[in-house]
Amino acid sequence: MVPLKVWEMQDLSVQAAARILSVPKFDALKLMRDLSQNFPSEARSLTKVAVTQEMKKEMEENQKRLSESIGVHPGDAELFINGLHIDLDVHNPFSILDLLRAEARVLEGLHNLGIQGEDQGKLLRLPVDAVDERYALDIRHPAIMWLNDIENDPVYGSWPMGVQELLRATFPGVIRQIRRNLFNLVLFLDPVRPESVELVKLAELFYKHKIPLRIGFVFVVNTEEEIDGFSEAGVGFFRVLNYIADEYDLSQALMSMVSMYNKVEAGEMLSVDAISAYLKRKFPKANAERILGVESEYDDKRKDGAVFYKKSGLGSLPLALFNGVPLSPDEMDPEELETIILQRIMDTTTTFQRAVFTGQLTEGSSVVDYLMEQANVVPRMNPLILSTDRKYLDFTAKPVVDDWDDTTMFSYYDSRDKTAVMAKRMKYFTNADEDGMSAVTMWIVGDFDKVSGRKLLLGALKRVKVSPGVRVGVIDNPGGKPSRDNSVLYRAIWASLLTQKNKAAAEFVQKLLREESSLLLQKGTAMKELLTQAMNRDAFEKRFNTLEVDFIRSQQLFCRDVLKLSPGQRAVISNGRVLGPFEEREDFTAEDFQLLEKITLRASAEEVRAKVKLMGMKAKRASDLVMKVDALLAAAPQGEVRRDVHFVQDSHSVLHLSPRENEVFYDVVAIVDPLTREAQKMSPLLIVLSQVVNVRLRVFMNCRAKLSELPLKSFYRFVLESDVSFLGNDTVSPGPVARFPELPESPLLTLIMNTPESWMVQAVRSPHDLDNIHLQEVSGTVAAEYELEHLLLEGHCFDLTTGQPPRGLQFTLGTSREPLMYDTIVMANLGYFQLKANPGAWILKLREGRSEDIYQVLSHDGADSPADAGDVVVVLDSFHSKILKVRVQKKAEKMSEDLLSENSASKGVWESIASVWSTFEKSITGGVSKKDDRQKAKEDVLNIFSVASGHLYERFLRIMMLSVLRHTKTPVKFWFLKNYLSPSFKETIAHMAEEYGFQFELVQYKWPRWLHQQAEKQRIIWGYKILFLDVLFPLAVDKIIFVDADQIVRADLKDLRDFDLEGAPYGYTPFCDSRTEMEGYRFWKSGYWNSHLGHRKYHISALYVVDLKKFRKIAAGDRLRGQYQALSQDPNSLSNLDQDLPNNMIHQVAIKSLPQEWLWCETWCDDASKVSAKTIDLCNNPKTKEPKLTAAARIVPEWVEYDDEIKRLLKLVQEQDGMATQKPTPSPSLREKADTRRDEL
Repeated sequence: MVPLKVWEMQDLSVQAAARILSVPKFDALKLMRDLSQNFPSEARSLTKVAVTQEMKKEMEENQKRLSESIGVHPGDAELFINGLHIDLDVHNPFSILDLLRAEARVLEGLHNLGIQGEDQGKLLRLPVDAVDERYALDIRHPAIMWLNDIENDPVYGSWPMGVQELLRATFPGVIRQIRRNLFNLVLFLDPVRPESVELVKLAELFYKHKIPLRIGFVFVVNTEEEIDGFSEAGVGFFRVLNYIADEYDLSQALMSMVSMYNKVEAGEMLSVDAISAYLKRKFPKANAERILGVESEYDDKRKDGAVFYKKSGLGSLPLALFNGVPLSPDEMDPEELETIILQRIMDTTTTFQRAVFTGQLTEGSSVVDYLMEQANVVPRMNPLILSTDRKYLDFTAKPVVDDWDDTTMFSYYDSRDKTAVMAKRMKYFTNADEDGMSAVTMWIVGDFDKVSGRKLLLGALKRVKVSPGVRVGVIDNPGGKPSRDNSVLYRAIWASLLTQKNKAAAEFVQKLLREESSLLLQKGTAMKELLTQAMNRDAFEKRFNTLEVDFIRSQQLFCRDVLKLSPGQRAVISNGRVLGPFEEREDFTAEDFQLLEKITLRASAEEVRAKVKLMGMKAKRASDLVMKVDALLAAAPQGEVRRDVHFVQDSHSVLHLSPRENEVFYDVVAIVDPLTREAQKMSPLLIVLSQVVNVRLRVFMNCRAKLSELPLKSFYRFVLESDVSFLGNDTVSPGPVARFPELPESPLLTLIMNTPESWMVQAVRSPHDLDNIHLQEVSGTVAAEYELEHLLLEGHCFDLTTGQPPRGLQFTLGTSREPLMYDTIVMANLGYFQLKANPGAWILKLREGRSEDIYQVLSHDGADSPADAGDVVVVLDSFHSKILKVRVQKKAEKMSEDLLSENSASKGVWESIASVWSTFEKSITGGVSKKDDRQKAKEDVLNIFSVASGHLYERFLRIMMLSVLRHTKTPVKFWFLKNYLSPSFKETIAHMAEEYGFQFELVQYKWPRWLHQQAEKQRIIWGYKILFLDVLFPLAVDKIIFVDADQIVRADLKDLRDFDLEGAPYGYTPFCDSRTEMEGYRFWKSGYWNSHLGHRKYHISALYVVDLKKFRKIAAGDRLRGQYQALSQDPNSLSNLDQDLPNNMIHQVAIKSLPQEWLWCETWCDDASKVSAKTIDLCNNPKTKEPKLTAAARIVPEWVEYDDEIKRLLKLVQEQDGMATQKPTPSPSLREKADTRRDEL
């Protein structure tokens, strides 16, 4: 592969696009896949492709439009399915499949409703309002008595009036004093309840401290006429209030109320005696009988507060509204309410600032009117209507027959068919718009022989009368078996709908529903006696007398099977949304129908109506379609806003694939540069999409111009199959395969697997060194088999009391039979934790010991058990990520306890864990007998941690292990990062452990998704050396020593473990200064490092010892990750990640400098100091670039001896296991390539 010249690279991206668009369109995606995934081999052929000026011009115009409309720039990649944005960094094939399934329901529904082509796309993209949990009540009501008025009261006269003041900068937490009624608090109080005392005093506190809060009261008192102020304290209170308001003013009256309450002790009630005494003391000339007595002149508007409260639909007293939004009962605690109100003021300020900035709120606007005209403001609070848990009927079925007169046949229909039949046969009372259409369709369900049923239908008909665009259908749900005798009233309603004009039918049915008509019918009055003059009497009587009851039985079946109602129960259905069943005494008032209409229109009905109107249908069919489409769209899960992606022109730069006609199709738009990493992933995904579903596909070639380097340097395969594949003998194939044929033989290649975030994948079989593939030296095919070992369970944990992550808290994951299978510790970074699992049901618990003793789980989100359950049940039933949010709190008696405190360590925190993250590989513990966790923690074990990747470094690693074992009598346990070990190393390590008598454990950790990712494998490994020390190892491990794989140990590492770190969390060896000829390469002696370190030394990361107790106690891991996150965004920072990071953090996380003899390296240390070296590191030499294997044999005489001993052992193991394949030894050329990788520098 001869490198391209710079001028040949400039137009590669556009040339690739031209070549893709020049082939038949059905081959274009495959060509894009081949070009992007094999680019290093295809690059030269692209330089010969000619590009037309038309294509370049069109591409530039489209790029300009995309940049302005959706913020997409040249080279960016975006994917849209039916207007929904698919972020390929977040989505994977499984989440896309879920999205396709969700979309299919809506698309097929629209198709079944007869909507196709462009109309389908227009309806699909309609903005369906998300259900709002923070509805507000209109506070412009005369029943509210306002204590103050920020805009008009003289006390606020010095404050500025302009809303632009909201945009003026202030210190954080400062409440702006602006002379506008921006913040309004309304308190609904029963004057005699003890809770009212504290709330009134709090209101006075706000008022006296000039908080810019308009405060209003609604007093809910006894409304019975015969009750006077001497017999009921509430009535007396209200009359005294009116008296003072008449004599002085309302503000003075309310201030008098405050002083009246100040005389009442907390927890006591306002009494009649207290009111009389106050009146006598403050107003001695007042006539108490005239004010409080039966003939009181001050009883005006006593009922207003109670009526407003009842109509509002609010819950139990006392209540508070902030800008109309009700506070929850938990927030009404007077001790908490002050903080909550002040926080609401701060939060709402941000909303007002945005409104002023965008011009929605201007100087001439009434702030209160602006607030009350928002979409979330409703005339009444009905939890049933405003509930976020909504159920909808499915109108999309197309039954073969639509007969409801045959009850037996109707009973065999499924729910969707029953619903479709009901919709088709339904008749309506209407008050249509000028165009005859109704945007809101209500079905009233009930037993109309009962008062409650008749009252419900009467309320609905009254709403129809005053509201154009609403129609009402009626469904009978009788309490008993329908017969001609007990269905007289409903048959009359139905006969009038079938035979009369709309107005006449509505008037007759309203008359029929009145109680006097019901009494007349019960007394035997004939139905014809109740007919109105405007009716066609003959048609009605003929139909009424011949109407059978089978259709009523079918309606009763519909109520039972679809609506899940018992006989006689009531419900209301609005555009398919089912409200009910209602309680026996539950009223659904005219105000409720008004609210339901508003909510239905606001959700999507208004938008749907506008689109359906353009289709030019007849009024009845159009109204039916609005109802059905609205139900379909509202029932669909509401995600992000759908976007319309348009191109200026699409002749020369857009690939088009048309869908199959007369079928449901997905509208897919892809924007991609064909020579990017995104194109490598997107092209096979689009190919599979076009194979498994019907798509209309548009792919815009979003090419970058004037490239100065090769856009892709890798070969890539995206393993995704459209169907299960079979072998020639009809057996299922072994599984998906990534094949790389015709690769160039000369370059050194590395095989890397990119997986979904929650997958833990390992190479389980391969005799080859997958880090160093040199095809010239391999006979045959390089094959590797990977396995999905675990699915990741992730979460975030917070202490509800402090709002902070509970550092050191431990969780266990297991099953009911085996409660402790995996365990982990909570990080301080975002309270993050992760656990390995597999498909199935799991139980997440606090670990026995200090975690469980001190903390308790209060609630959790994202799990599959009730939110307040102590044990968190998690079901892993898909390949998606599962992310939990767990809230914990210290137990009341443990508030002063600290999980990581030194003085409590003896209680078991350090001894309680067998393994923190890792899978404890029980089957490969080197034959060491198993002991309980506590005993293991107390053993005198030398814990050595190391990482290696590739056969060459695994060879070094084995030699390092042998050198450690040769120089110590202390039991040794090696800890290896499993993520990057080869299958052959994992197969042989157990044999080595058995031969030399050491323990080992393979630890795993998935790089957290929130932590900045590294792209290069070597830098990822460096990250693992330093970033996760606090969570990789069990808490039972006090100290860990990291030893680089290419080191040879000549001393007992027990001395290093026992070395006094003098309070530092870790100790590193400084770089040598003794080899003077390398002075020019000592980068730490100049520039940034010289000024940053000051008098401190720059330390090498080849060998270090970590005091894990201290490390966790000072949150060193969290600090290192925080600094890494800040610095790693800059590609020029942390060039030597594993040692630059701790050296950079030396002022925050202290490093104890180890004696120089602990690490000798020929590159930096002179020959004289070698005699006293306790370890020798095979540092790369930037001057000579000597191959590492050559240097090892030359510098360390015993290295060859160790190497030969290991080879003999491996050969013996192969012979014993009957392994025929010899372990390949790296050739000289391979060694040269492998040695170019950096180890410490």
